Order: sequence, then structure tokens, then C-alpha cells
Amino acid sequence: MSIPPGLIEARELTKRFGATTAVSRLTFSVEPGRVTGFLGPNGAGKSTTMRLVCGLDRPDGGTATIGGRAYRDLRRPLKTVGALLEAKAVHPGRSARNHLLFLAQTQGIGPRRVEEVLDLVGLGGVAGKRAGGFSLGMGQRLGIAAAMLGDPRVLLLDEPGNGLDPEGIRWVRTFMRDLAAEGRTVFVSSHLMSEMSVLADHLIVIGRGELIADCSTSDFIQRSSEKSVLVRTPDPDHLRELITAAGGTMTETGDPAGTTGGGAAPAFVVTGLDAPRIGEIAASGRIVLHELTPRLASLEEAFMELTAGAVEYTEASRPPGRTPS
Repeated sequence: MSIPPGLIEARELTKRFGATTAVSRLTFSVEPGRVTGFLGPNGAGKSTTMRLVCGLDRPDGGTATIGGRAYRDLRRPLKTVGALLEAKAVHPGRSARNHLLFLAQTQGIGPRRVEEVLDLVGLGGVAGKRAGGFSLGMGQRLGIAAAMLGDPRVLLLDEPGNGLDPEGIRWVRTFMRDLAAEGRTVFVSSHLMSEMSVLADHLIVIGRGELIADCSTSDFIQRSSEKSVLVRTPDPDHLRELITAAGGTMTETGDPAGTTGGGAAPAFVVTGLDAPRIGEIAASGRIVLHELTPRLASLEEAFMELTAGAVEYTEASRPPGRTPS
């Protein structure tokens, strides 16, 4: 069986830094034709894993391949893999155009392509300016331009939305989804959970270097127990009393009567009980309900719950200096 040319595969991938194991026997696949999100708490090993895939770090065990080949064995790597791992990896005295021309010459890519990617990321008007004077968001755009220089079938992007304004984040989202729709492999890490929830078709989630989840975004959210029910009632005090007695919790949403959902009564969120049970409780107390809507957890809520035991560093415990991420 042939291996798809854009398939990223990690098999028992392991990397240690001294006494610290940053990646531990990690196995997953990233398939072409969809956006795969890469999530994990700080220090989980995401950046290290991406560096291993791109051959920038040598694994202590296991393999990382692209289309069945290690990155070092790719004849013209920029035409196969585009990577944004560190947006500031550019000489500050070089202009954006010269930075890209330098990269292009190493791969036999002509200057016309440099102009194309500068326009693609919206930097055509500042192509002659020194990269050292770029804002963080402009630096991200330059990094994406470098990743796209060889028109690769595989994209690895580490926090591509970092420093971008809302318009820029929306542009990156549309850009990545369009690339995936063309059949390319898009592997992207981000701490922006709200953005990842609408961007990623599939998720790879790790914690302390180990795999936590490898599933669709919807399945990952479904795994969370933090489900709730939106309730509207003109008799909230009575309902809260019965909900509490049944082991549930009822809290205000901050949505006063009639501002959303067309309801005449204020909205509340009930956790700890499912919608049928809440309906039975309301019926037993002769309480009128204007709305009873089950709600799934958000991606952020699901992520916080399912990675709670894999948080390596907290604000109180974070050691000084660089930590593997």
C-alpha cells in the first residue's frame, strides 16, 4: 500500500533534554485534505514535536516522516514542506524581499515566486523594508510567506495567529482552510481555542509529551463531561431550589429577559443534570419553562477538563528560563 505524499507520521517518537522527557513514544498521523490542530498545555512538547518532524532536532527514539521519508532525505524540502516554527528567524537587517530571495535561491526557486508570496500574505507594499522593524503580526506574515515559497503540499505552522489582529487571524483561518481544500496537509498549533474550534477538522492533543487524544474536533468536545443545559423560566427561584436538591447547579448567564433567543424569561445554565431530568423536575413543581436547550462544552472547556492532569507548568510553579513546548 502506497503512502500518500503529504502524510505526516510519528511513530514512537521520543525526545529528551537531559533529565526531561519532552516527547514520549508519541504516535499519530496527520492526513492530507484537512486542517489538523495540535493542542497541549504549555510545556506539552508541541514545538519540540514539530521540530522533530522538520529534522531540526534528532529524536532519541522512534521516527517522524513525511510521505514515508525523513525530512533530511527530501531532495528539495521547501517544495514538499513549508514550516513556520519561529517567525523571528530572519536577519533583522534584511528586507522581506531579500530574506525570501535568499531562501528561494537555495531551492532553485525564481524571483517571480517571491513576489507572488509577498502579495499572497499582504506584504507587497513593505517588501523593501527591513524585517527587523516589522511588528509581530507582520513577522508572522513573512514567516507564512517563507513557508509557502516552494508551494509545498505540507504545511506545519506553530502559532501562526500570534500577534495578528482580528482581520489577520481571519485571513490565516481562511488561508489554511483553502489550502486543506486543495488536498494539502495542514498541521497547526495554537493557544487560541475559539479560533481552533472553527478552524480544525481534526485534533492531536498531547500533555507532558504523551498522546491524550487523536480524533475529530467534534468528538473531542463530546468527550467532555462539562455539558450544560440552557433554561429560561419565569420562576427561577423555585426551579433553582429543586435543581439544587436534585444535585444540579443553576447559574445566571448574564442574559436578561428577551435579549437573545427570543425568550420572554431570563436565561440560566444548569450543570450536573441532563435536559430530560430538568424537564421532569420542572413538571413536578409545576414550573413553566420557556426554553430547555442542551449545550456541549466549548473546545476550551473540553481542553481544560481533558488536559487537567497533564499540565506541566502553572503560573505559580513555572521555573525560570526556557522550557520545552
